[in-house]
Amino acid sequence: MEQKRFTKNDSGFVCAHCNKEVEPLGYTSRNHCPFCLWSLHVDVFPGDRANTCGGPMEPIRVEPDPKKGFVIYHRCTKCGEIHRNRAAHEAKNQPDNRSLLIRLTAGKL
Repeated sequence: MEQKRFTKNDSGFVCAHCNKEVEPLGYTSRNHCPFCLWSLHVDVFPGDRANTCGGPMEPIRVEPDPKKGFVIYHRCTKCGEIHRNRAAHEAKNQPDNRSLLIRLTAGKL
């Protein structure tokens, strides 16, 4: 049986890194904090919350993408796994911190 590669899970949360209240994105699964860009290693596939690692995922770099805007690379500080995630810099509700995205694109954090 084929496993779904994406599960919409757009619930709000309190960021484990900066403790700010993060509201649902409204159109897809929000997987990182829009204020500090940190995430948690909780998904095997986006939105499934099936990963048992649960480690904090540090934003290590951002790459511009002509189709997706910005792509954030996160590295789990617990197991070292790296994931790519699309930025929500154009979101109407709590858009990603654009200046932080640009600093990470330039390799300056």
